[in-house]
Amino acid sequence: MAEIKGVFFDLGGTLRIAYDLPSHQEKAKRRMAELAGYEDADAFLEMVEERYVPYRDWALPGCCESSDFELWNKWLLPEMPADEMEKICHELTYQYRQVKGFRCVVEGGREVIKVLHARGYKLGIISNLIGETEIQDWLKDDRLDDYFDALVLSPVCGIRKPDPRAYHMACEQLGLKPEECASVADNLNRDITGAIAAGIGANILFISEKKLAKSVITDENRPDYIVHRFVDILDIPILGGVR
Repeated sequence: MAEIKGVFFDLGGTLRIAYDLPSHQEKAKRRMAELAGYEDADAFLEMVEERYVPYRDWALPGCCESSDFELWNKWLLPEMPADEMEKICHELTYQYRQVKGFRCVVEGGREVIKVLHARGYKLGIISNLIGETEIQDWLKDDRLDDYFDALVLSPVCGIRKPDPRAYHMACEQLGLKPEECASVADNLNRDITGAIAAGIGANILFISEKKLAKSVITDENRPDYIVHRFVDILDIPILGGVR
């Protein structure tokens, strides 16, 4: 195995965890309707959810993702004039994600980021989350932006994991070969398969014991390491420091 010099993180379910916070979610739902000019927030959200199903049916099989503008202009709110949509599409996507939950860094996440950075690793994020601007704003607000040298977001590049190209883009941003990088993620059949296909040097699965017991591991999605606590990433031998 080549020496690992870079580490990529998945976001949803890995580096960031979503929690139910009704007041936060209700506020986001009302703001969505306000932006779109709808009085009934519940009815508007229901309409968006129904329209999101065919979008996902298109996006997932092709490993592709729309920009914020295309997502709303073509799929979720095509009746709104394009010039008006351009002004609000980023916030609409952000608020739609907030309806799903309040997100914060996983327990132990900050420690892992800071320690790996101190050990000399280049860090990156590869995410399938919709939204072109949320992650950059979050990194800046949480003062984590200085720790990351690669950021590959599916709505920006148009590619979703498990497409290996997403990993290759991130490797190029870090200036490293795939075999010199490790990937930390929570999804066997999207993240691990994609990273293996891309030739990533080491794959770390972050998963609860309960969820792991229900998972099926095959040769195509077999991780190199499994951790149940995020902070245990720091004890993996290959991540002891860049020589």
